[in-house]
Amino acid sequence: MSEIAHTVHVALGNRAYDILIGPRLLDDAGAILAERFPGRRYGIITDDNVAKAQLPRLLASLDAAGLRHSEIVLPAGEATKSWALLGQAVEGILAARLERGDLIIALGGGVIGDLAGFAASIVRRGMGFVQMPTSLLAQVDSSVGGKTGINSPFGKNLIGAFHQPKLVLADLSTLDSLPPRQFAAGYAEVVKYGLIDDEAFFFWLEANQPEIFAGGPARGEAIARCCAHKARVVIEDETEQGVRALLNLGHTFGHALEKDTGYSDRLLHGEGVAIGMVLAHGFSARLGLAPSQDTGRIVAHLQKAGLPTILADVPGALGTTEALMAAIGQDKKVVRGALTFILTRGIGQAFIEKNVAPEAVAAFLNDMRS
Repeated sequence: MSEIAHTVHVALGNRAYDILIGPRLLDDAGAILAERFPGRRYGIITDDNVAKAQLPRLLASLDAAGLRHSEIVLPAGEATKSWALLGQAVEGILAARLERGDLIIALGGGVIGDLAGFAASIVRRGMGFVQMPTSLLAQVDSSVGGKTGINSPFGKNLIGAFHQPKLVLADLSTLDSLPPRQFAAGYAEVVKYGLIDDEAFFFWLEANQPEIFAGGPARGEAIARCCAHKARVVIEDETEQGVRALLNLGHTFGHALEKDTGYSDRLLHGEGVAIGMVLAHGFSARLGLAPSQDTGRIVAHLQKAGLPTILADVPGALGTTEALMAAIGQDKKVVRGALTFILTRGIGQAFIEKNVAPEAVAAFLNDMRS
């Protein structure tokens, strides 16, 4: 059995689950599942990239444990989070004759985790599922907390459900084969936790970023600290009625940029979040809420990680400010038409600001485009 370097418990009563973090856990997944969930069959949802790199390891592990399984392989990319591919996943689960008591495995990054979790939430009026995240972004963020869903032409993640997994199994070795750009995009979500309310963690990241990227012990520690942070927030506010919205720091701007670029490889989710976090801090400084030097410090750290930080870093032409504002107007945090943003008073001091004037946001975006 591979070493489980870190265990984070998400204490949600009878829906509580563990996040297991360690090297080569996929190779022991069958034994872990057989012990925790005896007698189940498994439907694996993955994408064609992960199917080549990681699926054989998981299948060998399930076979060694004598666990029955079927596989559904979808195209890779953000565009997969659509009605059409959700339908394909759902019909695949039904075609495999998986029953309500069986389990879905989400093997992949954030796209697969979101879509597979949503499929599990609606098939047979709700099946259990296990997250096996293979990207940094998924291991520190999207695999934890039960947010599932797909995108709409009107905006990102507007269709979905809260549906907690039964287990999260984060295999650190899957990160070794990630393209550098994908790893950097996931790192934006790591930085986010420091910027929300943990200044000491941000300073720790400044000191340990090279080791995290190189795959040293700091990588597992960073992932565990992010998961523990998110678990605390989810326990307090599972369905985002309050403080959980803080986890969306940078996402209102970032999601608008993703929509504008067609949810394509022009801008990865984490890259949109990186730009969005800089914009959120810059907008806060514009409003006199935060010191402008904090924005510069954040920019320097994100750039050191190879991340974009300004609108001009987005490849190709952006749409108009009006188009970006239309996307922002569809943000999930909008209440009765009023804009809600996650703003900040400095590094580690994010807060929820309601009734933000759209004219002020539009003027700020216009200035940032020049």
